[in-house]
Amino acid sequence: MFNRFFRCVLLTTLLCMVSIAPGFAAKSPVIDVTSVRLGLHKDKTRFVLEMSEKPDVSVFLLAEPYRIVIDLPELNWQADDSAPRQKGVIQNYRYGLFKKHTSRVVLDVDGPVRILRSVILPPAAGKPYRFFIDIQRTDQASFMTAVRERRKEALAKEVAMAPQPPVQTPSGKKHIVIIDAGHGGIDPGAIGQSGVFEKIITLGVAQKLNGILAKNPAYHPIMTRNDDTFLSLRERVAVARGAGADLFISIHADSISRPDFRGATVYTLSETASDDEAAEIAHTANRSDLIGGVDLSAQDDTVQGILIDLAQRETMNFSVKVAEMIIPEIAKSGMKTRGRSHRFAGFRVLKAPDVPSVLVELGYLSNREDEKILKSQNGQTRLAQAIANAIAGYFDAVDP
Repeated sequence: MFNRFFRCVLLTTLLCMVSIAPGFAAKSPVIDVTSVRLGLHKDKTRFVLEMSEKPDVSVFLLAEPYRIVIDLPELNWQADDSAPRQKGVIQNYRYGLFKKHTSRVVLDVDGPVRILRSVILPPAAGKPYRFFIDIQRTDQASFMTAVRERRKEALAKEVAMAPQPPVQTPSGKKHIVIIDAGHGGIDPGAIGQSGVFEKIITLGVAQKLNGILAKNPAYHPIMTRNDDTFLSLRERVAVARGAGADLFISIHADSISRPDFRGATVYTLSETASDDEAAEIAHTANRSDLIGGVDLSAQDDTVQGILIDLAQRETMNFSVKVAEMIIPEIAKSGMKTRGRSHRFAGFRVLKAPDVPSVLVELGYLSNREDEKILKSQNGQTRLAQAIANAIAGYFDAVDP
Protein backbone atom coordinates (compact mmCIF):
# COMPACT_ATOMS: atom_id res chain seq x y z
CA MET A 1 0.00 0.00 0.00
CA PHE A 2 1.10 3.60 -0.47
CA ASN A 3 3.79 4.67 1.98
CA ARG A 4 1.93 6.07 5.03
CA PHE A 5 5.02 7.89 6.25
CA PHE A 6 4.99 10.15 3.22
CA ARG A 7 1.26 10.79 3.63
CA CYS A 8 1.65 11.66 7.32
CA VAL A 9 4.40 14.17 6.70
CA LEU A 10 2.74 15.66 3.64
CA LEU A 11 -0.62 16.14 5.34
CA THR A 12 1.07 18.11 8.11
CA THR A 13 3.39 20.17 5.88
CA LEU A 14 1.27 21.03 2.84
CA LEU A 15 -1.68 23.43 2.76
CA CYS A 16 -4.31 23.10 0.07
CA MET A 17 -5.47 26.63 -0.64
CA VAL A 18 -9.15 26.40 -1.62
CA SER A 19 -10.76 29.33 -3.40
CA ILE A 20 -13.54 30.80 -1.26
CA ALA A 21 -16.49 32.26 -3.13
CA PRO A 22 -18.73 34.90 -1.58
CA GLY A 23 -21.49 33.11 0.32
CA PHE A 24 -25.19 33.72 0.47
CA ALA A 25 -27.79 32.65 2.99
CA ALA A 26 -28.66 28.97 2.86
CA LYS A 27 -32.31 29.81 2.17
CA SER A 28 -31.65 32.30 -0.64
CA PRO A 29 -34.57 32.25 -3.09
CA VAL A 30 -34.02 31.24 -6.68
CA ILE A 31 -34.18 34.43 -8.75
CA ASP A 32 -35.51 34.45 -12.33
CA VAL A 33 -33.34 36.19 -14.94
CA THR A 34 -35.80 37.30 -17.61
CA SER A 35 -33.54 39.34 -19.87
CA VAL A 36 -29.86 40.08 -20.51
CA ARG A 37 -28.61 43.00 -22.59
CA LEU A 38 -25.33 44.51 -23.71
CA GLY A 39 -25.16 48.22 -24.44
CA LEU A 40 -22.41 50.24 -26.10
CA HIS A 41 -22.01 53.91 -25.16
CA LYS A 42 -19.43 56.50 -26.13
CA ASP A 43 -17.06 55.77 -23.23
CA LYS A 44 -18.36 52.55 -21.70
CA THR A 45 -19.94 49.13 -22.19
CA ARG A 46 -23.00 48.21 -20.12
CA PHE A 47 -24.08 44.72 -19.03
CA VAL A 48 -27.69 44.44 -17.80
CA LEU A 49 -29.68 41.65 -16.11
CA GLU A 50 -33.43 41.93 -15.53
CA MET A 51 -34.44 39.88 -12.48
CA SER A 52 -37.55 38.88 -10.54
CA GLU A 53 -36.08 39.74 -7.12
CA LYS A 54 -33.50 42.12 -5.68
CA PRO A 55 -30.19 40.20 -5.65
CA ASP A 56 -27.15 40.31 -3.40
CA VAL A 57 -24.25 40.89 -5.80
CA SER A 58 -20.47 40.58 -5.60
CA VAL A 59 -18.42 41.85 -8.55
CA PHE A 60 -14.65 41.51 -8.99
CA LEU A 61 -11.93 41.47 -11.65
CA LEU A 62 -9.59 38.62 -12.58
CA ALA A 63 -6.41 38.64 -14.66
CA GLU A 64 -4.70 36.09 -16.91
CA PRO A 65 -7.03 36.18 -18.82
CA TYR A 66 -9.04 39.35 -18.32
CA ARG A 67 -12.43 38.58 -16.76
CA ILE A 68 -15.21 40.17 -14.71
CA VAL A 69 -16.93 37.83 -12.26
CA ILE A 70 -20.43 38.49 -10.92
CA ASP A 71 -21.63 36.27 -8.04
CA LEU A 72 -25.36 36.24 -7.28
CA PRO A 73 -27.91 34.09 -5.45
CA GLU A 74 -29.06 31.01 -7.34
CA LEU A 75 -30.54 31.98 -10.71
CA ASN A 76 -33.21 30.48 -12.93
CA TRP A 77 -31.96 31.67 -16.30
CA GLN A 78 -34.94 32.37 -18.58
CA ALA A 79 -33.28 34.98 -20.79
CA ASP A 80 -32.89 34.45 -24.53
CA ASP A 81 -29.60 32.60 -25.06
CA SER A 82 -29.55 33.51 -28.75
CA ALA A 83 -28.97 37.20 -27.97
CA PRO A 84 -25.54 38.62 -28.96
CA ARG A 85 -22.80 38.00 -26.41
CA GLN A 86 -20.16 40.39 -27.76
CA LYS A 87 -20.20 44.17 -27.63
CA GLY A 88 -17.62 46.81 -26.78
CA VAL A 89 -15.03 45.45 -24.34
CA ILE A 90 -17.13 42.31 -23.66
CA GLN A 91 -16.08 39.38 -25.84
CA ASN A 92 -18.39 36.73 -24.38
CA TYR A 93 -20.26 35.79 -21.22
CA ARG A 94 -21.35 32.56 -19.55
CA TYR A 95 -23.39 31.65 -16.50
CA GLY A 96 -24.19 28.71 -14.28
CA LEU A 97 -24.39 27.35 -10.76
CA PHE A 98 -21.06 27.92 -9.01
CA LYS A 99 -21.89 26.47 -5.60
CA LYS A 100 -25.08 25.65 -3.73
CA HIS A 101 -27.24 28.79 -3.63
CA THR A 102 -24.64 30.77 -5.62
CA SER A 103 -24.73 31.38 -9.36
CA ARG A 104 -21.90 33.01 -11.27
CA VAL A 105 -21.76 35.10 -14.43
CA VAL A 106 -18.34 35.48 -16.05
CA LEU A 107 -17.67 38.21 -18.61
CA ASP A 108 -14.63 37.75 -20.85
CA VAL A 109 -13.17 41.19 -21.67
CA ASP A 110 -10.59 42.10 -24.27
CA GLY A 111 -8.15 43.94 -22.03
CA PRO A 112 -7.67 45.74 -18.71
CA VAL A 113 -10.91 47.40 -17.58
CA ARG A 114 -12.40 49.17 -14.61
CA ILE A 115 -15.93 49.01 -13.28
CA LEU A 116 -17.36 52.53 -13.31
CA ARG A 117 -20.42 51.58 -11.28
CA SER A 118 -22.55 48.63 -10.23
CA VAL A 119 -26.24 49.41 -9.73
CA ILE A 120 -29.47 47.63 -8.74
CA LEU A 121 -32.58 49.50 -9.88
CA PRO A 122 -35.99 48.79 -8.29
CA PRO A 123 -39.00 47.90 -10.46
CA ALA A 124 -40.28 50.89 -12.46
CA ALA A 125 -42.20 51.62 -15.67
CA GLY A 126 -43.24 48.00 -16.05
CA LYS A 127 -39.64 46.77 -15.67
CA PRO A 128 -38.53 44.27 -12.97
CA TYR A 129 -35.41 44.66 -10.85
CA ARG A 130 -32.45 45.57 -13.03
CA PHE A 131 -28.81 45.00 -12.21
CA PHE A 132 -26.19 46.61 -14.42
CA ILE A 133 -22.50 47.38 -14.47
CA ASP A 134 -20.74 49.98 -16.58
CA ILE A 135 -17.29 48.94 -17.81
CA GLN A 136 -14.55 51.15 -19.21
CA ARG A 137 -11.07 50.46 -20.55
CA THR A 138 -8.20 51.34 -18.25
CA ASP A 139 -4.43 50.91 -18.01
CA GLN A 140 -2.76 47.70 -16.92
CA ALA A 141 -1.38 49.13 -13.66
CA SER A 142 -4.78 50.31 -12.43
CA PHE A 143 -6.37 47.01 -13.39
CA MET A 144 -3.77 44.94 -11.55
CA THR A 145 -4.09 47.14 -8.45
CA ALA A 146 -7.81 46.33 -8.33
CA VAL A 147 -7.09 42.61 -8.84
CA ARG A 148 -4.49 42.56 -6.04
CA GLU A 149 -6.83 44.32 -3.61
CA ARG A 150 -9.52 41.74 -4.25
CA ARG A 151 -6.98 38.93 -3.87
CA LYS A 152 -5.96 40.26 -0.43
CA GLU A 153 -9.60 40.25 0.65
CA ALA A 154 -10.08 36.68 -0.60
CA LEU A 155 -6.93 35.54 1.22
CA ALA A 156 -8.12 37.14 4.46
CA LYS A 157 -11.36 35.17 4.19
CA GLU A 158 -9.41 31.96 3.63
CA VAL A 159 -7.25 32.58 6.70
CA ALA A 160 -10.33 33.37 8.79
CA MET A 161 -12.03 30.12 7.81
CA ALA A 162 -11.55 27.35 10.35
CA PRO A 163 -9.77 24.31 8.86
CA GLN A 164 -12.13 21.55 7.81
CA PRO A 165 -11.82 18.36 9.90
CA PRO A 166 -10.65 15.31 7.97
CA VAL A 167 -13.32 12.95 6.71
CA GLN A 168 -13.68 10.09 9.16
CA THR A 169 -13.57 6.59 7.73
CA PRO A 170 -16.58 4.61 8.99
CA SER A 171 -15.90 1.48 11.01
CA GLY A 172 -15.28 -1.55 8.82
CA LYS A 173 -14.48 0.51 5.73
CA LYS A 174 -10.93 0.06 4.57
CA HIS A 175 -10.11 1.90 1.36
CA ILE A 176 -11.09 5.55 0.81
CA VAL A 177 -11.86 6.10 -2.88
CA ILE A 178 -12.57 9.60 -4.20
CA ILE A 179 -14.91 9.63 -7.21
CA ASP A 180 -14.56 12.88 -9.13
CA ALA A 181 -17.30 13.69 -11.67
CA GLY A 182 -15.61 16.07 -14.09
CA HIS A 183 -16.93 19.60 -14.80
CA GLY A 184 -20.27 20.80 -13.39
CA GLY A 185 -22.29 23.95 -12.82
CA ILE A 186 -21.01 26.85 -14.90
CA ASP A 187 -18.57 24.49 -16.67
CA PRO A 188 -20.54 22.05 -18.90
CA GLY A 189 -17.48 20.31 -20.34
CA ALA A 190 -17.69 18.80 -23.84
CA ILE A 191 -20.98 18.83 -25.75
CA GLY A 192 -22.16 15.71 -27.59
CA GLN A 193 -23.64 15.48 -31.05
CA SER A 194 -27.12 15.31 -29.50
CA GLY A 195 -26.42 18.32 -27.27
CA VAL A 196 -25.80 16.34 -24.06
CA PHE A 197 -23.28 17.91 -21.67
CA GLU A 198 -20.22 16.04 -20.43
CA LYS A 199 -21.00 17.16 -16.86
CA ILE A 200 -24.26 15.17 -16.95
CA ILE A 201 -22.57 12.00 -18.25
CA THR A 202 -19.74 12.13 -15.72
CA LEU A 203 -22.12 12.65 -12.81
CA GLY A 204 -24.28 9.71 -13.91
CA VAL A 205 -21.34 7.30 -14.08
CA ALA A 206 -19.84 8.67 -10.84
CA GLN A 207 -23.12 8.14 -8.96
CA LYS A 208 -23.37 4.57 -10.24
CA LEU A 209 -19.76 3.83 -9.28
CA ASN A 210 -20.38 5.33 -5.84
CA GLY A 211 -23.41 3.06 -5.40
CA ILE A 212 -21.43 -0.05 -6.35
CA LEU A 213 -18.51 0.70 -4.01
CA ALA A 214 -20.77 1.72 -1.12
CA LYS A 215 -22.26 -1.79 -1.03
CA ASN A 216 -18.81 -3.30 -0.41
CA PRO A 217 -17.59 -3.05 3.22
CA ALA A 218 -14.01 -2.83 1.97
CA TYR A 219 -14.56 0.68 0.55
CA HIS A 220 -15.56 4.12 1.69
CA PRO A 221 -16.37 6.07 -1.52
CA ILE A 222 -16.56 9.88 -1.42
CA MET A 223 -17.88 11.96 -4.33
CA THR A 224 -16.32 15.36 -4.99
CA ARG A 225 -19.73 16.53 -6.25
CA ASN A 226 -23.12 14.85 -6.14
CA ASP A 227 -25.08 17.48 -8.06
CA ASP A 228 -24.68 20.05 -10.81
CA THR A 229 -22.31 22.43 -9.03
CA PHE A 230 -18.89 23.77 -9.96
CA LEU A 231 -15.71 22.71 -8.16
CA SER A 232 -12.31 24.17 -8.89
CA LEU A 233 -9.53 21.72 -9.74
CA ARG A 234 -7.79 22.64 -6.49
CA GLU A 235 -10.94 21.90 -4.48
CA ARG A 236 -11.21 18.45 -6.09
CA VAL A 237 -7.64 17.64 -5.09
CA ALA A 238 -8.29 19.07 -1.61
CA VAL A 239 -11.18 16.64 -1.09
CA ALA A 240 -8.85 13.71 -1.76
CA ARG A 241 -6.03 14.99 0.44
CA GLY A 242 -8.33 16.06 3.27
CA ALA A 243 -9.91 12.60 3.35
CA GLY A 244 -6.55 10.82 3.37
CA ALA A 245 -7.67 9.06 0.20
CA ASP A 246 -6.17 5.82 -1.05
CA LEU A 247 -7.29 6.41 -4.64
CA PHE A 248 -8.64 9.26 -6.77
CA ILE A 249 -10.67 8.52 -9.91
CA SER A 250 -11.60 11.49 -12.13
CA ILE A 251 -14.29 10.71 -14.70
CA HIS A 252 -14.56 12.55 -18.03
CA ALA A 253 -15.85 12.15 -21.59
CA ASP A 254 -14.05 13.85 -24.44
CA SER A 255 -15.06 15.51 -27.71
CA ILE A 256 -12.94 15.97 -30.81
CA SER A 257 -13.35 17.45 -34.28
CA ARG A 258 -13.12 13.98 -35.90
CA PRO A 259 -16.44 12.11 -35.37
CA ASP A 260 -14.85 8.79 -36.39
CA PHE A 261 -12.61 8.78 -33.30
CA ARG A 262 -14.02 6.69 -30.47
CA GLY A 263 -12.97 4.69 -27.43
CA ALA A 264 -11.94 5.08 -23.79
CA THR A 265 -8.52 6.24 -22.59
CA VAL A 266 -6.97 6.39 -19.11
CA TYR A 267 -4.52 9.15 -18.19
CA THR A 268 -1.92 9.45 -15.46
CA LEU A 269 0.17 12.45 -14.49
CA SER A 270 3.30 13.57 -16.30
CA GLU A 271 4.65 17.02 -17.01
CA THR A 272 5.57 15.74 -20.49
CA ALA A 273 2.57 14.59 -22.53
CA SER A 274 2.74 11.21 -24.24
CA ASP A 275 1.51 12.75 -27.51
CA ASP A 276 -0.12 15.86 -28.98
CA GLU A 277 -3.64 14.55 -28.42
CA ALA A 278 -2.92 13.90 -24.73
CA ALA A 279 -1.51 17.41 -24.39
CA GLU A 280 -4.61 18.94 -26.00
CA ILE A 281 -7.00 16.94 -23.79
CA ALA A 282 -5.07 18.00 -20.67
CA HIS A 283 -5.15 21.63 -21.85
CA THR A 284 -8.93 21.41 -22.28
CA ALA A 285 -9.45 19.78 -18.88
CA ASN A 286 -7.22 22.34 -17.16
CA ARG A 287 -9.34 25.19 -18.57
CA SER A 288 -12.15 24.28 -16.16
CA ASP A 289 -11.00 26.87 -13.60
CA LEU A 290 -10.77 29.55 -16.27
CA ILE A 291 -14.34 28.81 -17.39
CA GLY A 292 -15.58 28.88 -13.79
CA GLY A 293 -14.06 32.27 -13.01
CA VAL A 294 -11.31 31.05 -10.66
CA ASP A 295 -8.29 33.25 -9.95
CA LEU A 296 -5.63 31.28 -11.82
CA SER A 297 -2.76 33.61 -10.91
CA ALA A 298 -3.23 32.81 -7.22
CA GLN A 299 -2.75 29.10 -7.77
CA ASP A 300 0.60 27.38 -7.49
CA ASP A 301 0.80 23.79 -8.63
CA THR A 302 4.57 23.59 -8.29
CA VAL A 303 5.60 20.60 -6.17
CA GLN A 304 8.85 21.37 -4.37
CA GLY A 305 11.19 19.55 -2.02
CA ILE A 306 12.94 16.19 -2.06
CA LEU A 307 10.38 14.49 0.19
CA ILE A 308 7.43 15.59 -1.93
CA ASP A 309 9.24 14.62 -5.13
CA LEU A 310 9.90 11.11 -3.79
CA ALA A 311 6.31 10.76 -2.62
CA GLN A 312 4.95 11.85 -5.99
CA ARG A 313 7.18 9.38 -7.81
CA GLU A 314 5.80 6.56 -5.68
CA THR A 315 2.27 7.89 -6.17
CA MET A 316 2.73 7.94 -9.95
CA ASN A 317 3.86 4.31 -9.90
CA PHE A 318 0.67 3.31 -8.11
CA SER A 319 -1.37 5.45 -10.53
CA VAL A 320 0.08 3.52 -13.46
CA LYS A 321 -0.98 0.23 -11.83
CA VAL A 322 -4.57 1.50 -11.58
CA ALA A 323 -4.59 2.68 -15.20
CA GLU A 324 -3.32 -0.65 -16.47
CA MET A 325 -6.16 -2.43 -14.64
CA ILE A 326 -8.94 -0.09 -15.77
CA ILE A 327 -8.28 -0.40 -19.50
CA PRO A 328 -9.01 -4.16 -19.95
CA GLU A 329 -12.07 -3.92 -17.67
CA ILE A 330 -13.55 -1.12 -19.80
CA ALA A 331 -12.86 -3.20 -22.92
CA LYS A 332 -14.91 -6.03 -21.38
CA SER A 333 -17.81 -3.62 -20.71
CA GLY A 334 -18.48 -3.16 -24.43
CA MET A 335 -16.86 0.26 -24.79
CA LYS A 336 -14.06 0.32 -27.34
CA THR A 337 -10.62 1.25 -26.03
CA ARG A 338 -8.15 3.34 -28.00
CA GLY A 339 -4.78 2.21 -29.27
CA ARG A 340 -2.23 3.24 -26.65
CA SER A 341 -5.11 3.44 -24.18
CA HIS A 342 -2.86 4.46 -21.28
CA ARG A 343 -1.53 7.97 -21.85
CA PHE A 344 -0.12 10.70 -19.67
CA ALA A 345 -0.12 14.49 -19.50
CA GLY A 346 -0.09 17.39 -17.04
CA PHE A 347 -3.64 17.21 -15.66
CA ARG A 348 -3.83 19.56 -12.67
CA VAL A 349 -6.56 17.47 -11.05
CA LEU A 350 -4.11 14.54 -10.75
CA LYS A 351 -1.44 16.49 -8.85
CA ALA A 352 -2.02 15.39 -5.26
CA PRO A 353 1.48 14.17 -4.40
CA ASP A 354 0.26 11.60 -1.88
CA VAL A 355 -2.85 10.13 -3.56
CA PRO A 356 -2.63 7.72 -6.54
CA SER A 357 -4.80 9.35 -9.21
CA VAL A 358 -6.11 8.56 -12.70
CA LEU A 359 -8.34 10.38 -15.15
CA VAL A 360 -10.68 8.17 -17.18
CA GLU A 361 -11.93 9.50 -20.52
CA LEU A 362 -14.92 7.18 -20.95
CA GLY A 363 -15.29 7.81 -24.67
CA TYR A 364 -15.94 10.51 -27.27
CA LEU A 365 -19.22 12.42 -27.13
CA SER A 366 -18.41 13.54 -30.67
CA ASN A 367 -18.81 9.92 -31.86
CA ARG A 368 -22.39 8.66 -32.25
CA GLU A 369 -21.66 5.12 -31.05
CA ASP A 370 -19.75 6.27 -27.97
CA GLU A 371 -22.35 8.91 -27.18
CA LYS A 372 -25.14 6.33 -27.38
CA ILE A 373 -23.36 4.15 -24.79
CA LEU A 374 -22.49 7.09 -22.55
CA LYS A 375 -26.06 8.44 -22.53
CA SER A 376 -27.73 5.11 -21.75
CA GLN A 377 -28.31 3.98 -18.17
CA ASN A 378 -27.14 0.49 -19.12
CA GLY A 379 -23.95 1.81 -20.67
CA GLN A 380 -23.19 3.98 -17.65
CA THR A 381 -23.78 1.05 -15.30
CA ARG A 382 -21.44 -1.21 -17.30
CA LEU A 383 -18.71 1.43 -17.29
CA ALA A 384 -19.12 2.04 -13.56
CA GLN A 385 -18.91 -1.70 -12.88
CA ALA A 386 -15.79 -1.95 -15.05
CA ILE A 387 -14.06 0.77 -13.02
CA ALA A 388 -15.20 -0.89 -9.78
CA ASN A 389 -13.72 -4.21 -10.94
CA ALA A 390 -10.42 -2.49 -11.67
CA ILE A 391 -10.41 -0.82 -8.26
CA ALA A 392 -10.89 -4.21 -6.61
CA GLY A 393 -8.07 -5.70 -8.66
CA TYR A 394 -5.79 -2.79 -7.80
CA PHE A 395 -6.28 -3.06 -4.04
CA ASP A 396 -5.95 -6.85 -4.19
CA ALA A 397 -2.60 -6.38 -5.91
CA VAL A 398 -1.09 -3.63 -3.76
CA ASP A 399 -2.67 -4.53 -0.42
CA PRO A 400 -3.60 -8.23 -0.48
